[in-house]
Amino acid sequence: MFIIANLLIAVATIANILLSAYMWIVIISALISWVNPDPYNPIVRFLHSVTEPALGPIRKIIGYRLGPIDISPMLLILAIYFVKSFVIQSLLEFAYKLKGGLVL
Repeated sequence: MFIIANLLIAVATIANILLSAYMWIVIISALISWVNPDPYNPIVRFLHSVTEPALGPIRKIIGYRLGPIDISPMLLILAIYFVKSFVIQSLLEFAYKLKGGLVL
């Protein structure tokens, strides 16, 4: 069982790192959108191509109900925090219980 537990711990740790990196990409994309960036800049294109698949559906659901303020990055960051706090933490606790060790 310790092999499965170690695998779950590794998956949870990697998922936590990836979600943290994606959260920072969303924050950087939101900050860059305030300064009217050059749409042909490769960094801006990368940020847009990475964040738009997640932000697009949120924008369709909530629309622009607050006028010119786009709160979709904030909602996505809250969703990332929820996944990190609930799903990742539950996976880690389950893995540590499988291992028979201490729960963090």
